[in-house]
Amino acid sequence: MKWFRFEQDGRARIGVEEAGHRYDVTPQVYTDSLLEVIVRGFEMDVDLDVAPRLTDHVRLLAPYLPPRNVICVGKNYADHIKEMDTAGAGKFVLFTKAPSSIVGPFDPIERHADLTQQLDYEGELAMIIGTTGRDLTLENALEHVFGYSIINDVTARDLQKEHVQFFRGKSLDGFCPFGPVIVTEDSFDPADVLVETRVNGQLRQSGSTKLMLRDVVTILTEVSRGMTLEAGDVIATGTPAGVGHGMTPPTYLQDGDIVDVSIEGIGHLQNKVKA
Repeated sequence: MKWFRFEQDGRARIGVEEAGHRYDVTPQVYTDSLLEVIVRGFEMDVDLDVAPRLTDHVRLLAPYLPPRNVICVGKNYADHIKEMDTAGAGKFVLFTKAPSSIVGPFDPIERHADLTQQLDYEGELAMIIGTTGRDLTLENALEHVFGYSIINDVTARDLQKEHVQFFRGKSLDGFCPFGPVIVTEDSFDPADVLVETRVNGQLRQSGSTKLMLRDVVTILTEVSRGMTLEAGDVIATGTPAGVGHGMTPPTYLQDGDIVDVSIEGIGHLQNKVKA
């Protein structure tokens, strides 16, 4: 099942996609907040037979704004480590993005030309935590996952380098396109799905999640060691090779560029860089 948030008559509503059809289930879940659905552990037994079917032209929104920073895993694909020519291969790297950086799956990416001349993209699989817990194990880790989505970890490479800590270079407004849906854990296998990014139609990134140095279960167990993961937390699992910074010469995003990130079984983001 795929959950999403959409806009109708100026208000946010909750939808479910099943068998290629989209339905408005807002009255059945008694909320217009998908975060609330996740946090309260909704049983997902909505009756689609009585739910209004939506047209294909509704405006999809970001699924929700997480209550805490987006947790991001760095250096999780060997080829990406190589193209970035960074040390620390094999080390477990974590950083975060501010929730205020999140935008919808088809909203603009703000250019921020006054702050960066090295605007870059990173298509990533995202995990959505559904049940609060810490010190997760290999056996129970996936029981704490609500589902999976897509994030574009947009990055200002020059700010990233200037501040040493990644936070500012990763957290400018518009730097986290998120969506278009959340696929529930019971209907998606993250072990071997293709993550692809295109810029103006040109394929830049194409890598399977089977190439991750740490799979989703390992990420969950390592992140949760001594640290509580809360329902609604978002964990971005790393990006494959093909970012603009790793090209020869480096090729950064410019005003008007269209960035499309897709993952098999989830869908795609498509965001235009805009001043």
